[in-house]
Amino acid sequence: MAAKIEARLKDLGIILPALPQPGGNYLPARTVGQIVYLAGVISIHDGVVIAGTAGASQTIDEGYAAARACALIQLAVLTAHLGSLDKVKNIVTVNGYVNAVPGFPDSPKVINGASDLFVEIFGDAGRHARTAIGVPALPRNALVELQMTVEV
Repeated sequence: MAAKIEARLKDLGIILPALPQPGGNYLPARTVGQIVYLAGVISIHDGVVIAGTAGASQTIDEGYAAARACALIQLAVLTAHLGSLDKVKNIVTVNGYVNAVPGFPDSPKVINGASDLFVEIFGDAGRHARTAIGVPALPRNALVELQMTVEV
């Protein structure tokens, strides 16, 4: 029988991206007890960084898509780390960082790109506590970075 979450991804037409190369000396994921801590990933689509600044060169909708791209990368990291997304009991926390102009008020609307995807895939188990913060810069001028914790 096919795994439930992988079948859900297929039904939604979602293909997980290739794993990014770590940008430093760290692990992409580490399990401690029943919690998986995931390192931050930047917004990448088809191997290209989704770059720019929300409120200047990028819109809320473009940021939303960048946050969704980050979420897909995190799911790929989880798949590699756990062997199956069916081992995920709950998405616990999501910390989203938006490369934004000073005073940008819509970081939560941008990070909804990740949050909405997790709920779409995992249902209530995808609902999570969250932070959505505007920052003045991110690695490689990425538009979004996403860090999270998951219960297994």
